[in-house]
Amino acid sequence: MAFGKSHRDPYATSVGHLIEKATFAGVQTEDWGQFMHICDIINTAHDGPKDAVKALKKRISKNYNHKEIQLTLSLIDMCMQNCGPSFQSLIVKKEFIKDSLVKLLNPRYTLPLDIQHRILNFIKTWSQGFPGGVDVSEVKEVYLDLLKKGVQFPPSDAEAETARQEAAQISSNPPTSVPTAPALPSVIVPKSSTLTLVPEQIAKLHSELDMVKMNVRVMSAILMENIPGSENREDIELLQV
Repeated sequence: MAFGKSHRDPYATSVGHLIEKATFAGVQTEDWGQFMHICDIINTAHDGPKDAVKALKKRISKNYNHKEIQLTLSLIDMCMQNCGPSFQSLIVKKEFIKDSLVKLLNPRYTLPLDIQHRILNFIKTWSQGFPGGVDVSEVKEVYLDLLKKGVQFPPSDAEAETARQEAAQISSNPPTSVPTAPALPSVIVPKSSTLTLVPEQIAKLHSELDMVKMNVRVMSAILMENIPGSENREDIELLQV
């Protein structure tokens, strides 16, 4: 069922007139009794679902009044919970989801964050389906497309409640602390301590010392054999190494 363009004013119908009054910016807060009356008309009038969706679409389309948007979202939420598949199936169509609700997320509308989150929550929740065989393929497509574009959806009420309960459980039952090992006393080496070498280290030192002594004897012999001015070039290079 589609709710295409019509030259008739959506507010001219009985349900459209009530929607206009219930979501007017001059209304201080949600009139839940009036909202329920609107749900009753949607459920009983032959064209109730179609006329209601047209009026709702007109109220939020290109509307920069945050109060009217907030009231309209509250009315939509109540209707989705209390009206049947005929109304629900029209709301979850791309024509309403993408062309009306998603457009409100455009920065030019400067919607407060809580209202943006409410719209995203609607899309996420509705994409998960309804009882009564409502086709949610179009809203699910919009939801997946927004995810691909990197839109961050807030947790649903159920998810938020689960997270809150888990956090409360953790805080009331803190994990058992693991006992730490006792600190070892610091070892202070006396300044006058004597360094003790193992036999292998002593043998290595003696070997290196013998090598140094041999090199000294070779250098001394070269110095004694060479007369100033007649030194062998290779001997000079050896002495300079």
